Amino acid sequence: MKKRKLAVIGCRGHWGYVTREIANFPDLDWCAVSTGCADAPDRMVAAAAEKGFSPRIYSDYRELLATESPELVVVDGPFELHTAITLDALAAGAHVLCEKPVALTWKQLDQLRTACRDLPEHRILLPMQELRCVPAMRAARRAVAAGAVGTVRLISARKSYRLGQRPGFYRDRSTYGGTIPWVGSHALDWIMWFGGAPFEYIDALHDRSDNAGLGDLETSAALICRLTNGVLATAHLDYFRPSAAPTHDDDRVRVAGSRGVIEVTAGKVQLLDETGEHEVPPEPGDGIFGSFVRAAAGETAPPVSRNELLELNRALLAARDAADRHC
Repeated sequence: MKKRKLAVIGCRGHWGYVTREIANFPDLDWCAVSTGCADAPDRMVAAAAEKGFSPRIYSDYRELLATESPELVVVDGPFELHTAITLDALAAGAHVLCEKPVALTWKQLDQLRTACRDLPEHRILLPMQELRCVPAMRAARRAVAAGAVGTVRLISARKSYRLGQRPGFYRDRSTYGGTIPWVGSHALDWIMWFGGAPFEYIDALHDRSDNAGLGDLETSAALICRLTNGVLATAHLDYFRPSAAPTHDDDRVRVAGSRGVIEVTAGKVQLLDETGEHEVPPEPGDGIFGSFVRAAAGETAPPVSRNELLELNRALLAARDAADRHC
């Protein structure tokens, strides 16, 4: 079996998606790692070893790209370097799965948009929107797309996290990017995904109160949006989930339409329509890494298109800017 070479650059976010699914793809060779910065690669190397791999370690990710010529690259380095590492990996001919958001500034987004215009159609550039791949979310989206609630009119999304212990880079806007781009990436993605259209209007507020001394980190945010098809939406983000909560996060979506309402809460999907209330069974499938691997092989379409990636990133930066103006 011909092996496809995989490299992981960075260890600051959700690179663990690789270890969760890599056993499903025996044709992959996890050949190399680099942190993309001064961070130690020990955790990645140990995780790879647990899966039977011995990746070579590079202090310079550019040397990794030039020496290894990997077919697939997972980018999860310093948030402010997502764009630069992604562009270098694309230029080296790799398919790229990048931690979200891919761009933290408007200049980076412009660079990304230019690169996408010149990218071959078959080349995959995918953001780590893992929550599109959660079985409950996948089932709810399919039901909405099939007309279960009629014409979508209103969407409410909620993301709540434990604050916990955060690395130092979360303290600084230049290295964290803000809670709206980091946490809100999922909420706004759900809105665009369930709503079926790009954003026409977006406004937001955010606040840093009670952030345990974490500098610039915003602990809460509220967003209001309108899509180009008239769908209205709100999103609420916070780091106030108590440490005693049974899970690290609490993800909820409510979609109201002309013929019913569907809600995702605690991994369950409830549909209320003219015939009563029904539980929609979850829809298992690949996670975001598995989806990336299959899309790169041409087996399936990527779960997030390039246009959706760019539109989501634009909306996140616009929302963060709006919230900053109100501070």
